[in-house]
Amino acid sequence: MNSKIILINILRWLLLLFIQIILLRNLSFYELPTPFVYVLFLLLLPFRMPNILLYLVAFGTGLTLDAFYDTLGVHASACVALVFVRIQFISISVNRDGFDEPEPTLGNMGFKWFSLYSLLCIYAHHLVVFVLEAFKISELSYTLMRCLIGGIFTWFIIILIEFLFYNRRLR
Repeated sequence: MNSKIILINILRWLLLLFIQIILLRNLSFYELPTPFVYVLFLLLLPFRMPNILLYLVAFGTGLTLDAFYDTLGVHASACVALVFVRIQFISISVNRDGFDEPEPTLGNMGFKWFSLYSLLCIYAHHLVVFVLEAFKISELSYTLMRCLIGGIFTWFIIILIEFLFYNRRLR
């Protein structure tokens, strides 16, 4: 990876974590889960990034958020689960080595692919977060409802951010 891509990803990491920690941490709408927009950083990491580095970056991102949320590894494990789903989805749907585009963005991949990709990764993340937070079988329906609503809310905000920075490529 060249230095420009590394710098862009570092700035993206700082900005999204700042938004998550400062703005969205205490946001609540009638006891609904808050959106986790920091997962956009993990979704937009370059295709050619080695898997071990993806896992390390995801773990570090989750631990950083755990330090501010006082959740003792919940976000770290959720970020690792998200990266696992990301790796599996990209290996199935895209030939990673023969791909010219550096990042899986909405502009590079199209709305349908990016929507499916982001929804699968977001729900993997949210399922781990909310199940580990509740950790009770008796609250499973409430936990799944929180996962569903929080996933839709997070996906909607991520799509809005992607459309804000939409860069149409000629395919």
